Amino acid sequence: MASADLGKELECSVCLDFYTDPVTLKCGHNYCRNCIDGVLDTQKEYGVFSCPECREEFRERPALHRNITLRNIVENFLSAETDLGKTGIFCTYCIHTPVPAVKSCLLCEASLCDNHLRVHSKSPEHVLCDPTTSLKKRKCFVHEKILEYYCTEDSACICASCMAEGHQGHWLETLDEASEKKKQQLRNVLQKLMAEREATEKKLQVFQKNRGNIQGKAAAETKRITALFRNLKKRLKGLEKKVLYEVSGQAEQISLSLSGLIHQLEIKKDELFRKMRHIEELCNMTDPLTVLQESDTDDLCDTEDGDDEDRERHDRLLHDGGDLDVAVISHMLNTGLSYVMSGINQTSRLLEVTDILLDVNTASNRLHISDDRKTAFCIDYKPNRPEGPERFQEYPQVLSSRSFSSGRHYWEVDVGGSGDWIVGMCYPSIERRGEKSLIGGNNKSWCVERWGWGDQYSVIHDRKKITLPGKVSSNRVRIDLDYEAGRISFYDLCDPIRHLHTFTTTTFTEPLHAMLYLGDGCIKISEGKTL
Repeated sequence: MASADLGKELECSVCLDFYTDPVTLKCGHNYCRNCIDGVLDTQKEYGVFSCPECREEFRERPALHRNITLRNIVENFLSAETDLGKTGIFCTYCIHTPVPAVKSCLLCEASLCDNHLRVHSKSPEHVLCDPTTSLKKRKCFVHEKILEYYCTEDSACICASCMAEGHQGHWLETLDEASEKKKQQLRNVLQKLMAEREATEKKLQVFQKNRGNIQGKAAAETKRITALFRNLKKRLKGLEKKVLYEVSGQAEQISLSLSGLIHQLEIKKDELFRKMRHIEELCNMTDPLTVLQESDTDDLCDTEDGDDEDRERHDRLLHDGGDLDVAVISHMLNTGLSYVMSGINQTSRLLEVTDILLDVNTASNRLHISDDRKTAFCIDYKPNRPEGPERFQEYPQVLSSRSFSSGRHYWEVDVGGSGDWIVGMCYPSIERRGEKSLIGGNNKSWCVERWGWGDQYSVIHDRKKITLPGKVSSNRVRIDLDYEAGRISFYDLCDPIRHLHTFTTTTFTEPLHAMLYLGDGCIKISEGKTL
């Protein structure tokens, strides 16, 4: 009890372990140097230092003074504890002071120190073993005799008396022999576990590397997309400025023209008003001689202004109001947007649409291929087609005419017109007859399927089917190929798009064709792109 109490006093209140390089604060409390340094570093951020135990505050970071006496006490205590408890088993007969045992006697069921071992009986029945607390387990619970043999048939340790009572004719081994055999079995298991651990560590390293690569790619992609949108915003801002400048320029030009005409018309208006007033005055005169002798009546009756060209321009402006040339503005806007998108497409590596067509020469006689070679129909009659080694026989399947041996590509399929369908990709060396010709039924094809008008997806490769969680929520499926990365991915084109599954191989060994299986109805390739 005293030893336990002393051990408690020698523990650091921060790490709750024995002091390591103990130091003392001004308040008298002791800590491991590393522990109190960490605490003070944290307190530095708040500008206030204090003792973790008594909470006494210090105006400045306190100096740490080594406590050599406490360090020596800890070292001596730990040394004594180690020497005293190497086995944790003490002599049965040393009752005043605990002394470590060096042997245990199975007959006496006692543990002995060096001194008591010297005076212990040397007779054969007093069997000695390494110190142990499980002395009862080393004796037969029936005969109370020492266990000496191992019965391989009953997998039990037995004593000499057990041999005659319940184990006649059984194959017996000494405990050492049986123990050595079991150790060898355990060594074999250990070798397997070590190999499995090594393989697991390699997988772990690969996954950790992949995670790092993904994070790196995500950072690079984030940077690329951010730069892409920054460039897009810059280009759109420039286009906006240019188009708005065109609008304001047209408006200013038309406004100037209208302003000149307005000024001319205001002058004309005033002139007409003057003539009207003079004519009214003449009409109100009672003296006919004055009226007839008015010299500028011809000028008063002249109301025409400008030549024909001016009148035509005035009439045109009066008719359309000097409207903006929207066609020019729209052309500038559309041309600018096309230029912006062209630059964005080049930056984002988006190329032109890749047309994926079905190869009639591979189509099963249970399928009809449309004239545009985009749609496959399931039919009851047999079309008049020449037989060939490329044509699928047992299953209603068809390949694309184009193959892919590099790059990133994706294509989309409209499966809404069919209940049973399978779509995916395969090597051109896939069988054309027999069970191995079914898409997914071999190691040369990768696919996703929906069967029996169900609402659930499955993915298949080399006859291994995985039922995917979730329900089908759209009639469009996307297949994404990254040839160099060895990946084929499938997506449900719902809103938002849902990733279904990704097959990953070390590397593809052949070009890949798009492949369709159709159980009923029709299925259509709707779009394909190269990335």
